[in-house]
Amino acid sequence: MTEFINQYGMLLLKETANTLYMSLFSTLLSYVLGLPMGVLLYTTKEGNILENKRFNSIFSWIVNIFRSFPFMILIVMIMPITRIVAGKAIGPTAAIFPLTVGAAPFVARMVESSLEEIDKGVIEACQCMGANPLTIIKVLVGESKPSLIRGFSITAITLIGYSAIAGTVGAGGLGDIAIRYGYHRRVESVMWVSVILIVIIVCLVQAIFDKISVKSDKRNIL
Repeated sequence: MTEFINQYGMLLLKETANTLYMSLFSTLLSYVLGLPMGVLLYTTKEGNILENKRFNSIFSWIVNIFRSFPFMILIVMIMPITRIVAGKAIGPTAAIFPLTVGAAPFVARMVESSLEEIDKGVIEACQCMGANPLTIIKVLVGESKPSLIRGFSITAITLIGYSAIAGTVGAGGLGDIAIRYGYHRRVESVMWVSVILIVIIVCLVQAIFDKISVKSDKRNIL
C-alpha cells in the first residue's frame, strides 16, 4: 500500500484535480450557453410569450443535431476549433471547450423541461400585472430553481464521465491514467483506484446538489 501511494499517489491526486477542474468549468460554461438556449426553446413554442414557430422549429433541430453527436466523435471533429480557442488541442484546459460544446444542447433541453413543469398560471399572473417578457422569464427561472439545480448536478455528473472519455485523446484526468496505466501498461490497481475516485466524486456531487435542491424548494419551507 505504501509503495503504491509513493509511486502513484501524486499522479492520482494531480489527475483528480484535473478531472474536477474540467468538470466544474465545463459545467458552468455549458449553463452559460445552455440556459438561454433552453429559455428560447421554451418561450418561442406555440402559445408561449415569445411564440415563433419557425424559429422554434429550426432552433430545435439545431439543438437536436448537436445533442445527437457521440462525444468521442465530437471531440475529434472540433479539434481544429479547440486549437484556435484554447491555443492547443490537448490538456485539461483545452478539453473544457469540447466538453462545453457537447453539454450545452443537453443543458438546453433540461432547462426547457424544467420550465415546462411550471404552472401556466404563473405566466398569466405576470401578464395580468403588466410584466414584460424579460420579467416573466426571470420569474420562470426563479420558480424552476430546484429543478435547474437538479439538472446542474446531472450535467456535472455527465461531464465527469465525458472528461474520462476526453482523457483517451490527451485531455488528462482520471480517465487518462485509467487507460494509460490500466489498459496500456496493465497496472490494474491504478485503473481501479481511478474508477473508485470517479465514483466518489459522482456520489459527493449528487449528495451536495440534492441538499441544495431541497433547501431551494419553496414547498419544503414551513
